[in-house]
Amino acid sequence: MTDVLNSEWLKLRSVRSTTYVLLAIVLCLLGGALVSYLMTADWDTSPPDVQRQFGAADPSAMVVPFTQFCLGVLGAMAITSEYGSGMIRTALVSVPQRKTYLLAKTVVVAGASLLIGLATTLVAYEIGELITGDRPHPISAYTTFSDAVPTLLANTASLVLLGLLGLGLGFILRSTAGALVTLCALLFVLPSLTLILPAPWNDRVYSIMLPALAPQLSGEMSGTPLTPPQAALVMLTYLLLTLTTATITLLRRDA
Repeated sequence: MTDVLNSEWLKLRSVRSTTYVLLAIVLCLLGGALVSYLMTADWDTSPPDVQRQFGAADPSAMVVPFTQFCLGVLGAMAITSEYGSGMIRTALVSVPQRKTYLLAKTVVVAGASLLIGLATTLVAYEIGELITGDRPHPISAYTTFSDAVPTLLANTASLVLLGLLGLGLGFILRSTAGALVTLCALLFVLPSLTLILPAPWNDRVYSIMLPALAPQLSGEMSGTPLTPPQAALVMLTYLLLTLTTATITLLRRDA
């Protein structure tokens, strides 16, 4: 298993798609910093009654959704690149135990997503704190670091989830384009469509969509349909359904 893990880690860090994903996340962090700076500058020149209507100048609001998609792409490309190039046959000859192969892929993608996700959320938090400084709420998202910890952990968990969902979709669909379209639908299209449903079903259905799970998991939003334990259960359900389907697909289909 150690050799399989080492080989999967070597494949993940040596392909160009991983570099491109990391560059995209860095660009998104820069974009989030720019938006945060412009919001703070606008807040500084606004009268007090307008200042109270501002949202928080938190780069995470822009960075996390984009990074979710990027890590979904990373997870999908970890396997679809092998199907596209035909290297999947060599990989399965080298590791004939397909469950071991899938487990190694899962561990490597989860570990990479955890490291990238945690680093991204912490950097976004530090950027927001540096830009807003000692300005009060609402332009400053958090008073102390301890206030931000639940949100940072919840965002990181959602990023790991998306990396593994991308991997599962890659095993199921065996197509980079198909996996990316499905990720776009899950992250952007379906959540938008649920908002046009009649009340109260719009809130109820939206609460189980991927973009809504991290805020509910952290407990930062009051009055949401899901409690933090329920949000965690929904995230685990997404993960189990996707990886179980991926396992069945890998075991029953030819390479």
